[in-house]
This record gives sequence, C-alpha cells and structure tokens, in this order.
Amino acid sequence: MERRKFLGYTVATGASLMLHPFASFANKTGAKIKLALVGTGHRGSSLWGITLIKNFGEVAEFVGLCDINPGRLAFVKEAMKVNCPSFTDFEKMVRDTKPDYVIVTTVDATHDEFIIKALNLGVNVITEKPMTTDEVKCKRILDAEKKSDKKVIVAFNYRHSVHNMQLKELLATERVGKITSVDFNWYLNVYHGADYFRRWHGQMAKGGSLWVHKATHHFDLLNWWLNSEPVEVMAYGSLEHYGKNNPFRGTKCRGCEHKDKCKFYWDINKDQRLVDLYVKNEQHDGYIRDGCVWSNEIDIYDKMSAQIIYANGVTANYSLTTYSPYEGWQIAFNGMKGRIETWEDIPYLQKTPDDQAKRHAVEMSNADDAVKGDVREILVMDNFQKEFEIFTTPKIAGGHGGGDIRMQRRIFVDTNDNPHHIMAGTRDGAMSILIGIAARKSIKEKRPVKISELTDLVPLANRF
Repeated sequence: MERRKFLGYTVATGASLMLHPFASFANKTGAKIKLALVGTGHRGSSLWGITLIKNFGEVAEFVGLCDINPGRLAFVKEAMKVNCPSFTDFEKMVRDTKPDYVIVTTVDATHDEFIIKALNLGVNVITEKPMTTDEVKCKRILDAEKKSDKKVIVAFNYRHSVHNMQLKELLATERVGKITSVDFNWYLNVYHGADYFRRWHGQMAKGGSLWVHKATHHFDLLNWWLNSEPVEVMAYGSLEHYGKNNPFRGTKCRGCEHKDKCKFYWDINKDQRLVDLYVKNEQHDGYIRDGCVWSNEIDIYDKMSAQIIYANGVTANYSLTTYSPYEGWQIAFNGMKGRIETWEDIPYLQKTPDDQAKRHAVEMSNADDAVKGDVREILVMDNFQKEFEIFTTPKIAGGHGGGDIRMQRRIFVDTNDNPHHIMAGTRDGAMSILIGIAARKSIKEKRPVKISELTDLVPLANRF
C-alpha cells in the first residue's frame, strides 16, 4: 500500500487558472462591493452576514437588509454591526440601495420571487441552495436570467471543500478509466436530521422536501464530479419515522408535556442566538423554531432512495437516511479499470469519532483550520492489482470542509476559477433540483421520470 499527499492545504485554498465565469460580478472601480440581503434567518445572518463581514469586510459592504419579520431584522442588523437601512419591502430596498449583488437566503419556496425581481431590477444574484423548489419556478428563473444582462450564482459550497476538489481532480484524470456507476449514501443523524422536521423544512410546500432542500447538495456534487447531467430518475420514499409516526405529539418543545419521555426533546433556550433570532420574534410571523418532530403537518419523506441515469451512461444509486446514529457519507465510483472510494465522518473509519450531538454546530462553524493529525482519505484500487493507493488531504475544521470560506473568496476576491468550473450558475442549480423534483414525481406516480418532462434544457453527456 502506498501513501502520498495529493493536495497541499494552501494549494487547495488558492488554485486558480481559468477566467471566472462571473467575473463581471466584481466591482472593478476599487470601491467596495455593495450587498443587499433578503432573509435574515440563521444561514443568512451567519454565513452571509456576520461571517462574510468578518472575512471579506475590506472588499464588501451591506447597503440593505430585508425580512418579513421586523424583530429578527432589527436583531440581525445589530449582530452584524452594520449601519445600512432595513426594509420589509424587497423591491424598495433594491431601488433605494442599488446593490451590486442581492443575496437570497429566504424560505426555499420563495427564492424564485426574489431572484426574478432582482434580475428584473438589473441586479446580479447569489442564491442559497436550492435555487428553487419546482420545475415551474425553475423555468421562470431561467427565463428571467436570459432576458436580463445579469447572472445568478448558486451557492454550492460543498464543491469548494478541499476533499471534494481532490476527488474531482482524480475523476477528471480518469484514474480508474471510464466511470460506469456510482454508489452514494448520505446519513443524517438523530440530532441534525431531526432538526429538519422541527422547522419549515418539514413541509413540502416550503422546502420541496429533503429531495430538494438537502439532496440538491449531493446531486450537484454528483453532476459536477461526473461532468454530466441526469436524464432519468426512479425513486422511492416514505415518511415512516417522524411526523404522524408516534403515539404522542405537541406543538413545540418548550413547555411540552411529553418532554420527559421524548428522546427528541430539544431545549432551544440553551442556544441564545436562536432565542434572539426566533423565540423573541415569534409574535411577528408565528414561526416556531422548536416545533414538534411528530407534527401532523409534516409531509416530507424521511427515507429516500433513487437511481439516476446520466447522459454519459453512468448509473448512480443514491440514498438519504434522516435518523442515523451518526452523520456522514460514503461514495464509490466504479470504473472500467478500477474503483475509487471515499467517505466523510463515518465513525468506524475515522481516528476520532465526533460528538454527534455537536456534529452539526462544528460543521457550520466558520473555522478554516486543518485538524491536526487528521486527514480525509480517498482509496483507489486498480483491477487485477493486490495493492491500492491512498490519496490524502487535511481535514478542515468547519464550514462544509472549508467550502464556505473558499466559495466566498472566489465570489468576492478571486476573479479566477479553477480548471474544473467550480462556480455554479442557473444551469447547475436547475440540474441539481430537477433530480429531486423528478424523484418526488417518481414516488407519487410510481414510475421512472425523464428530466425532459420537467424542462426544455437538453441534458449534456459532457458538461464541459
């Protein structure tokens, strides 16, 4: 067995060789890039607010904040330490502040509304994933971008992790020959996984199900790693654990009469930031952050499996579990000449198992340091060979394997892309959500669903 370092930490951070496809986003006058944020919830106010200002405040500034909840808006403005005006009217914010970018971090089902309005008002957009939640809204976004002279970046941060970039480079070299199939399994633990069912994400109408909200991350990685696009999806899914599948339920964890016997009881009062963001502002919009995971309103799937056929002939088998004892993922690429395997955060495969209760908080931190003495590994096995090769990169402490800060650096500082087209636009956003949308339709109609049923985009065998 041979071991060798494949990518150095600093190299992975800054490698840039090609013209950035969104270079027009950068403010070439030397002035700071003007930003307007719509949606000041946890993700918007942290990664796209406090963290952005901390890391890139020298090149970017906020000129407006917008939210339907005035209480949350006031708290976030103070937490971000910005002096810009606040708005509850999005179009007024854009007209009054004239930003270079609008950053969209609202409820998934409303992304299209703000993306389209921003484009129509002549402003570039950065949107959190998923780009939107159904095929009709997807088409509206694509049409609006075509009519405008502006662009949309979809914030697929996982592409930017050091580990995922290393895997992309190995696949791009056809190290094990032509890839023919993929096995991809994602596990959400009983802490982070359950949290989706406490929030608005548990309702299909708001998040499009975890096929769209969560798995769009995973489908985008597949599309990018394979450099191809999906043509057909066959899926299975059900709601068998959360929601109605329990003999008792409440409205929210706070004050619940069942808390002593419910393993999923969660005390939001232990997190002061969430109390300030949500609990103190419930009276404005009625949103309850610590909702019951057994609510009868939950209508998304908690067990999901799909087979995806790609335009280049690859078959991908994918599964998502939302109540696993640990959080992590495993993937294997089968090629004509061998096999590539890798994983993240599988307890029996890593040196130091994570504290699962704190796992998500660590992942969402803005740390960008290598974890001392720990690495990510990729195994490469050639057919007819007894030995195998291990490629390693440092494990990065937080922010989607270092992807968060690298993505923002490429947007706001670097005006170059790396050779693997890492920046994602509307086509990438569409092809990732369309897999999830097709999966929903497949489950409902109990049949394979072709991507051509959902869009007039023609899937490409080779994206680039």
